[in-house]
Amino acid sequence: MTIRFVLMVNKQGQTRLAQYYEYLTIDQRRALEGEIVRKCLARNEQQCSFVEHRNYKIVYRRYASLFFLVGVDNDENELAILEFIHLLVETMDRHFGNVCELDIMFHLEKAHFMLEEMVMNGCIVETNKSNILAPIQLMDKAS
Repeated sequence: MTIRFVLMVNKQGQTRLAQYYEYLTIDQRRALEGEIVRKCLARNEQQCSFVEHRNYKIVYRRYASLFFLVGVDNDENELAILEFIHLLVETMDRHFGNVCELDIMFHLEKAHFMLEEMVMNGCIVETNKSNILAPIQLMDKAS
């Protein structure tokens, strides 16, 4: 699996979390995020959750007030990425208790840490929620 980036965006189009697994300059990232967010937020709920943009396939899903957008290669399995997004949300739900935009804003480092436990260099390496959350729970105990 080759994930190129993961974005969490609110309904107003403001990026709350961005993780890239390929090098893009800040200007390229800003332009890419703007284009993708406008394209995905403009779609209605009856349309499918897959969009092709440039050389990426964007798989997205809305949970409450947050949109989770994942950019992958064009030959990637969309349903597997939707399952990955669901796993990410379930993991955050388990830790934060019904994750919302404020949880991401106030605990950005924990959200990044969860994502880093799940994805390494664009490849999904961990899918067990307990294994993903164990290091975060240890950090919470230590602080």
